[in-house]
Amino acid sequence: MARGGSNYIPRPDGDFAAFSNHYYDAVEKWWSINGFDDSELKPLKDALAEWNKDYPAHVSAQQKAEGARQAKDVSRAALERAVRPITNFVQGYTKTTDADRATIGITVRDTSRTPSPTPTTRPLVSVDPGTRLTHQLRLVDEGSPTRRGKPEGVAGAEVWVKLVDAGTPAPTDPAALSFLTLTSRPTVRTEFKSADGGKTAVYMLRWVNTRGEKGPWSEICSATVAA
Repeated sequence: MARGGSNYIPRPDGDFAAFSNHYYDAVEKWWSINGFDDSELKPLKDALAEWNKDYPAHVSAQQKAEGARQAKDVSRAALERAVRPITNFVQGYTKTTDADRATIGITVRDTSRTPSPTPTTRPLVSVDPGTRLTHQLRLVDEGSPTRRGKPEGVAGAEVWVKLVDAGTPAPTDPAALSFLTLTSRPTVRTEFKSADGGKTAVYMLRWVNTRGEKGPWSEICSATVAA
């Protein structure tokens, strides 16, 4: 069924090129069969001629530009390979000063490292209990809950756990829990014994920085161990 408006005109240039030439040939034939004056199609014919001149030129220019881009990328990679050993030599030369490095534009090493701050935020923890005798913990920082990763200066998170019978109130004192692991990853896999099936695992976590200083405890997070 014929479509109204301009929806019948293809959007991609390649499709439009094929359409426009076919369109003109068909319209010219239809015009002649119906006895209309061919001169009335002159604006259409001229526009098609201009398109048939400019579109191939555009395609050719694109192809040349892509070839130039690829050549540029190859040249850049070769230049970078030449830069790196020279930089390594300059950096390792005993007489090279930081002023030299700054002038050349290479890295000036920071010799005064800032100590990692004591963590002030808590991990936010969720548990996927869907696999038998296994929990998958996912943790983010409460200061940036939409982004995976540890806070700056943090080495990882301490994970503590306590198994309690179903229906037993969860402990709220971290002293009642046992240390499980220190993880630097945003996920932790916990595996249980068959006898633990049906029990509830209660978790609490806290961040630890690179100097071993610990942040505040997370809220309690608990989940049933699937039997």
